[in-house]
Amino acid sequence: MEVVLETVVRCTEIDVNGHLNNAKYVEYLEWGREEWYDRQGFPYARLLGLGAITVVVNVNLNLRQPCHQGDRLSIVTGPKRRGRTSFALAQRIERAGGAVVADAVVTLVTIDPTTRRPRPLPEEFARLFPPLEVDGPPAGL
Repeated sequence: MEVVLETVVRCTEIDVNGHLNNAKYVEYLEWGREEWYDRQGFPYARLLGLGAITVVVNVNLNLRQPCHQGDRLSIVTGPKRRGRTSFALAQRIERAGGAVVADAVVTLVTIDPTTRRPRPLPEEFARLFPPLEVDGPPAGL
C-alpha cells in the first residue's frame, strides 16, 4: 500500500543555485519511509519489540527536476520487494499536479538490535510486501 506525505520546500532548504539542495531529497525520502512505517502499524517501538530494527543499505535516487522555495511536494512510498532479511521501498517525490521530481528505490536490512547482525523479517512485517520471488530454472529446461 502506498502512503503519501505532503511537504513544502522551505527557504532554509535552498542551495546557492536557488533550488532544493540535493541532500534534502534524501531527507524527504526518509520522512516518507517513517510515515510509511507508522501508517502500516510498524513504528520503531513495535519493530524493536519484535526483535528487529531496519537500516538503510542502498539508496538509488534519480533527481529528475529541480524544486524551488514554496513548491508543494508529495512523497509517495510503497513496498517494492522483499528478501529473507532485506526489503526495498519504491519512493517518488511529486510536485503538485503530479510531475515526478525524483524517484528512488531504497533497500533496507532487518537486523537484530542486540547482535547487530541481519535477521529474517518478522512475519507480520513481511506480509506488507509482495510474495518472495524464488528463482527457478529458465522456462523450457
